[in-house]
Amino acid sequence: MNITLLANRDIASNLALNQLLPRLVDHQVTIFLSSQVGKKAGGPTTQLPPQALRDLRFIEQGLFNQLLSPLLATKQAAAGKPQLLSFAALGEQLGRPLQVLNNINSPAGLATFAASAPELAISIRYGVILRQPVIDVPPLGVVNLHSGLLPDYRGVMASFWALLNGAASLGTTLHYINDASIDTGRIIGHSHLPVNAERSYLWHVLNLYPAGCDMIADLVDQLAQDRAVTTTPQPAAGSYYTFPTAAELEEFSRRGLHLYDGDELLGFFGQYLPAPAAP
Repeated sequence: MNITLLANRDIASNLALNQLLPRLVDHQVTIFLSSQVGKKAGGPTTQLPPQALRDLRFIEQGLFNQLLSPLLATKQAAAGKPQLLSFAALGEQLGRPLQVLNNINSPAGLATFAASAPELAISIRYGVILRQPVIDVPPLGVVNLHSGLLPDYRGVMASFWALLNGAASLGTTLHYINDASIDTGRIIGHSHLPVNAERSYLWHVLNLYPAGCDMIADLVDQLAQDRAVTTTPQPAAGSYYTFPTAAELEEFSRRGLHLYDGDELLGFFGQYLPAPAAP
């Protein structure tokens, strides 16, 4: 099967690709990346987000892509394969570089996407809302792995809002994208992760993806075997969330919650280092 993956250039998407690609070795895979979720802040019609969100974006993207990945590439080449691969190393594994595609809805972007001849498209944290001409290309449809439980947590940073709302568990939702509305398509399945009050928002986000990628791999197996996929329509009720304000971020912190934790990050990034040589 020809599968086109749409992901974002951040550490959570990278982790998801590391977990998913070994499950797709029997398929032809093409990967396109968005540069970020939403419009670039600080332009003529936008305001800079709160500093806490800018710090989080730096950790999720700038630190990983611009600083760590180039250094990791040198270490990986010198000492062998680590547990997790950078975007560049994932491209080498596929045999072709991962392409950045931010203009997928433009005529040129649509042509690039269509040229990958996808039978199925899979979106994981992709930063651009897909329009109908893109959605109509794959005959088996477009599915999205949303890092929140639908329909209660549509929109962005679903795990943040669930933690702020005192949820006992978080989760992902695998659903079809049928139109340009956000997080409203028929639901294929949910995964669940108990909240660990001692862990950060980013820890929870990263730990959502093993079970979420299992759902994707199971769906691909179903489709490859021509088995029917059972789905559930979403109710009209639900909530849509956008990026938190400075006041909401302060409330998050006041409750003893953290966006990220340094020790957790050291442990996560350590997975990109080559395993120590056997004595």
